[in-house]
Amino acid sequence: MKHVGLSLCALLMCALVVLAQDDAEKTPGKKAPAKAEKTVKKTEAKAPAGPLGTIKGKVSYGIGFNVGGSLTRDGLEIDLDLFIQGIKDALGEKDSKITQAEIREAFNAMAKELQAKKEAEEAKAGEVNQAAADKFLAENKTKEGVTTTKSGLQYEILKKGTGAKPKASDSVKVHYHGTLLDGTVFDSSVDRKMPATFGVGQVIKGWVEGLQLMPVGSKWKLFIPPDLAYGTRGSGAKIGANSALIFEVELLEIQ
Repeated sequence: MKHVGLSLCALLMCALVVLAQDDAEKTPGKKAPAKAEKTVKKTEAKAPAGPLGTIKGKVSYGIGFNVGGSLTRDGLEIDLDLFIQGIKDALGEKDSKITQAEIREAFNAMAKELQAKKEAEEAKAGEVNQAAADKFLAENKTKEGVTTTKSGLQYEILKKGTGAKPKASDSVKVHYHGTLLDGTVFDSSVDRKMPATFGVGQVIKGWVEGLQLMPVGSKWKLFIPPDLAYGTRGSGAKIGANSALIFEVELLEIQ
């Protein structure tokens, strides 16, 4: 009976690639004086004894460790005894104790279960984020210098500009620094030290509205409600569902 999943050779190759990448990341430095070398040697850890000291042992352990890490990251709970039994049966070229159809059915069921769990967690996080956004924006709009538009966008003028205001069809060059309510930076042209250029109508709604209110040369702080940002879908690993966003935006020029 055929076996499902990566072949042992594939796992071995994965392990070797990981080991090769780790070695490549270690850039050799200049040689230290002889005295310094002796000091380093005294603090060097001894090579593992027994099977773990061999290439075969290290590769074996590495495969197990990497697979275990992957299972943990994916949030997949397994029966460790049956997992090991499956490996032993495959290595011993024994028939699988269950059919390929049963394996596929189980994999699909587990995938649906994990997806449902992920969606539930995201929905809960979205509710928390929305509540935090509502509270923050309600308090922020009462602060001196903060203006709230009809859409709910809030802004504070940090530096007044005297240039023209862009239209939705224009492209603009800007510097910006984006954070979550807790101060987490998720994107920043300022940190990259490289202004960004894009179409006014090609960004999130809060930016589209805010940019058209800003004269060139000005710097504003935009407080963007979730529905004018990425809404329930969020964006990337840092911007969760229903997250309010804060941007410091400097409009450099209209192109």
